[in-house]
Amino acid sequence: MKRNIVIAAVTAAALIGGGTATALATTGDDQGSARQAANTRLSEDDGRDDQDGADAQDDRDDDAARAASADVTASEAIASALKHTPGTAVSAELDDEDDSDKVIWKVDVLSGDNSLHSVRIDPSNGKVLGSETDDEDDTAQVRAALKGSSVTAEEAAKAAAGKGTVTSVDLDEDGKNKSWEAETRKSGGAEQDWKIDLGTGKVTADHSDDQEDADDQD
Repeated sequence: MKRNIVIAAVTAAALIGGGTATALATTGDDQGSARQAANTRLSEDDGRDDQDGADAQDDRDDDAARAASADVTASEAIASALKHTPGTAVSAELDDEDDSDKVIWKVDVLSGDNSLHSVRIDPSNGKVLGSETDDEDDTAQVRAALKGSSVTAEEAAKAAAGKGTVTSVDLDEDGKNKSWEAETRKSGGAEQDWKIDLGTGKVTADHSDDQEDADDQD
């Protein structure tokens, strides 16, 4: 009965002033269009989230493939770089060369004249592929962080190797508790970050990234 009354009212409005009925009649269509647009936006957002997840998985797969392809370990790459460029190794990373498909070790060495050299090492045989000098203005900070340290980058890499394949080792010179940081990967591709004490060489799990992720979610 109510539906018949509404239809009658709309019909009457159409007879009295045609534009009003049209507006009433299209109101339902506008609401449907709005709902359709909202559903489309939600679908697009879900698609972007899925793509972001796929990209992250691809990055993990690429990192695992790089780790598996290297016959030369992080500590061996550091030793090779130091033979070529004497000094103090402050980092080593297994990475793509200039965004190409070729994987190399990049070892940063701080020399006696406070210049920083980036030495490229072939991960298949440990040979030096080349080196260049980097312009860095924080070498004093690096030396200050290493003052009194008894654990080298090479030793830190060896210590972290007990946790998996080391893909990078780097000096964390920021903050109060300075340390070596290492990233390892296992055969399944799982990534783990570690801290290596500069004085004792003790390896502990680095939960700072986990805390940052938790903070981002909050």
